[in-house]
Amino acid sequence: MNDDEEMAMVDEDALRVAIVGAGIGGLTAALALRAHGIDARVFEQASELRALGAGVSIAPNGARVFAGLGVGERLREVAGRYSHYVFRTANGQPVGGEPSRLSFGDPARTMFLHRGEFQAVLSGALPDSAIRLGRKVVEAHDGDDGVTVRFADGSAVTADLLIAADGIHSRLQGLVDEPAQPVSEGIMAYRGLIPAERLAGIAPVAAMDACAMWMGPGRSFLVYPVSAGRLLNVVAFVPTDLDVTESWTAPGDVRELASAYSGWDRPVLDIIDCLDETFRWGIYDREPVSNWSGRHVTLLGDCAHAVVPHLGQGANQAVEDAITLATLLQRCPREDLPSRLRLYQDLRLARTRQVRDGAREAGRIYRSTDLDPHEQAGRIEAIFDRIGVNSYDAQSVARTALTAA
Repeated sequence: MNDDEEMAMVDEDALRVAIVGAGIGGLTAALALRAHGIDARVFEQASELRALGAGVSIAPNGARVFAGLGVGERLREVAGRYSHYVFRTANGQPVGGEPSRLSFGDPARTMFLHRGEFQAVLSGALPDSAIRLGRKVVEAHDGDDGVTVRFADGSAVTADLLIAADGIHSRLQGLVDEPAQPVSEGIMAYRGLIPAERLAGIAPVAAMDACAMWMGPGRSFLVYPVSAGRLLNVVAFVPTDLDVTESWTAPGDVRELASAYSGWDRPVLDIIDCLDETFRWGIYDREPVSNWSGRHVTLLGDCAHAVVPHLGQGANQAVEDAITLATLLQRCPREDLPSRLRLYQDLRLARTRQVRDGAREAGRIYRSTDLDPHEQAGRIEAIFDRIGVNSYDAQSVARTALTAA
């Protein structure tokens, strides 16, 4: 049975949705849409969902979505467990007290996850028929009665709605707006994972119960536990004038990383010394596109609003997109699809621009040469307060807007 035949077997009155991209946003969108009674299938160009070694922060604004979709507890089983935050300067001076009053989200409601384990939980919550691997898009046509997507293997699918969730280098963004090129922040990140047993004696990370960040001139250094506390995720942000690939798998040099933090607080150097290997990751975002939707196509996640990672909000914003769209499309007649997509865009544009601007600002504060720790703490706290990391409820916002429409 081909994809079109399978999608045709559902209730003929229900919307049929094709999602391109099996990242966090695409998988969450499939879960959310199916929970709202909508037939949604994910099409991914990779032949397998690989367990890439990168950590992901899911703050309360994202975690409440997964709790509502019934996968929150399973995610907590594989998340790093921590109780507090440590923010310090490069020479070890506390920023915002210690434990710090600053945070990427309430520790009781924030999850730090290994991306591969995260994807495995989400994909495992979907039926096998809802995910199609090895489907590279070669063409998509937004027609009068629906959208047709053709793949490199010769297969095709027709749906009422195509959700482009194919990332910062989206092939589908041009269907709805002039393609926007990613913009480098002039920063790259070294990433790595360290087994917990190697960290004995290194405070404040040995107990694997803290998220810690060091901030210094021109660079910052972030660590947090993932994989139920078995691994420490390391992300070191350093300046670069190179065109570094936006990838989690480009090899780096541990010696170069150590040299970049020469003279920093001793725990930073000790943590780097525990690394066997590291990978380089170019830090990019883009100006948010002004139009997210065509007649039967809409954007979700990084292809609409890529942000730099300094607030830990990239995945969370894709999750907010997913639950917003699913809420607005529940019991949506086909003739109302264009108006619902406009409402989705209206709700998400201002929100994602606010987060993008805040993430850029946070990066500058972390790497500042002019601010003292007290000023840094005040400005960082204000950014997180503005975006409502602990309080924002995207589903509630969508329900309210739909009722008022």
